[in-house]
Amino acid sequence: MAERSTAAVDVADNGGDEPLTAKAEQATADGVATIAERETTAREEPADTAETGTHVSPATSSPPELHSGHKLARRYRLEECVTRLDGFSSWRAVDEKLRRAVGVHLLPADHPRARSVLAAARSSALLGDPRFVQVLDAVEENDLVYVVHEWLPDATELTALLATGSLEAHDAYQMVSQISYAMAAAHREGLAHLRLTPSAVLRTSTGQWRIRGLAVNAALRGITSDTPQRTDTEAIGALLYAVLTQRWPYENDAYGLSGLPKGVGLIAPDQVRAGVHRGLAELAMRALANDGATASRQEPPCTTPEDLVKAIGEMPKIRPPEPAFTAPPEYQRTTYQQGTYGRPAAPGVTQPLTAPPSPLQSRTGKALKWAVSALLIAALGLGSWQLADALMNQGGDSDETKQTQTTDGDGKNPTKPAGTSIAISGAHDFDPFGDNSEKPSDIGKAYDSDPSSYWQTDFYKGAEFGNLKPGLGIVLDLGKVQEVGQVKVSFVGDTSVELRAVTSNDSSQPTSFSAFQKSATGSGTSVTLKPEKALKSRYLLVWLTKLPMTEDGTYRGRVKDIKVTS
Repeated sequence: MAERSTAAVDVADNGGDEPLTAKAEQATADGVATIAERETTAREEPADTAETGTHVSPATSSPPELHSGHKLARRYRLEECVTRLDGFSSWRAVDEKLRRAVGVHLLPADHPRARSVLAAARSSALLGDPRFVQVLDAVEENDLVYVVHEWLPDATELTALLATGSLEAHDAYQMVSQISYAMAAAHREGLAHLRLTPSAVLRTSTGQWRIRGLAVNAALRGITSDTPQRTDTEAIGALLYAVLTQRWPYENDAYGLSGLPKGVGLIAPDQVRAGVHRGLAELAMRALANDGATASRQEPPCTTPEDLVKAIGEMPKIRPPEPAFTAPPEYQRTTYQQGTYGRPAAPGVTQPLTAPPSPLQSRTGKALKWAVSALLIAALGLGSWQLADALMNQGGDSDETKQTQTTDGDGKNPTKPAGTSIAISGAHDFDPFGDNSEKPSDIGKAYDSDPSSYWQTDFYKGAEFGNLKPGLGIVLDLGKVQEVGQVKVSFVGDTSVELRAVTSNDSSQPTSFSAFQKSATGSGTSVTLKPEKALKSRYLLVWLTKLPMTEDGTYRGRVKDIKVTS
């Protein structure tokens, strides 16, 4: 059952409908309903009074008779049936072409929801947002409709996290931020979730929050809503309430959580559990169906994910807790130091602790003291002689020193002082392994000396550009070939970067990545790149190789300022 709790396929939870609970206890693919499946079905959700969407029951439709080992499109091999109810089934499968695990939803082509499921899956696939579990395929063939999507073996359901306790304030802040940003982006494209429950929210091993079943979960269960934005916003509020209090904000128990006491209504999170972060508690109350009223402040309600994003932006950021360091154990004297030399003391006899003699009182210690004294006397004599010699020759040497510092070989041209700033005459984005364009309109913000502005890349699914490319960056034009001493780059977030340069005397601007040779590397938020050997160049490449995670859960590179000095 560990895979079932972490994989992104178990979306067909029962929603509290009694007929569906009965169906969940019917035979699975091998003809035997497991105890774990019955427990999963029984614990899932409260009655539909806690839902803001409308659940439409379909006409009876027999699920397709499939078994482990069956192949779809000669590619997707079914491995394990995760859920079988309400006329459809969900499976863990293997994509034999790409050799990876996937999730599959299956239902008959004549199922009353088949058309809406296909439409929802294809719309969700077009969004392409990495914060959602991606739909990989949506097909109708051989009287079957099936939807293939990602399987995340390293992710953990929010349901499992809540079973161990409430989340820390920083984790709760990251969860509500990333989920709100993601749902706001989905609603801008006309997509709603309508089934945003703890079982639909996953946290990956890297700390990123993912949402599964966008549009598809609701279509599989026939759920609709006249106010989809309000429905999803209230669901986000319920998730935040749950992670702060480990209680479900309705009277019915759900997802392994106890509901609120009956007849008292919605209670503020800080009245349910002590030590709840005040700002997050008020945000949860504004998102839930309480017209935005809180005990301490009167704020307008959040009725859309965009409202939640705006409210989160107005909150002070919650920093992660400081790491706890374990104090080292107290020093324990060994038996040798205690004078027993490894022999156990007789029972009931306490041996006195004899302090060892001072190391310098022995014969060797006395010889060592005389040797050190002789060396000190010799050093003092030598130092006095050198000091007197330096004072006698001070006049002549000072004149030569001044001349060396102010003139070059022929005494006519002064030397150039070190650390002179070099002006950047131009720059452009450089994306040779992508589409050759990366936010070119904002490139001037990377070296405008304004710390509040920055140039940023597009967003990616991973720190290494989602494994789509080895990197991208900015080409700097210094106007002419000059000696480069160092390049200082300021970023938003820890970023890995390389300094590359054109070492030839060709004045034409390079267009290929191979024209730039690596000179230095570094990482951090403020990186000083010093070439390992003398560098003269006109064109420099600030090449980003690893990106930081942003507040919305994606990965972007953001360059605040670039300074070049000789």
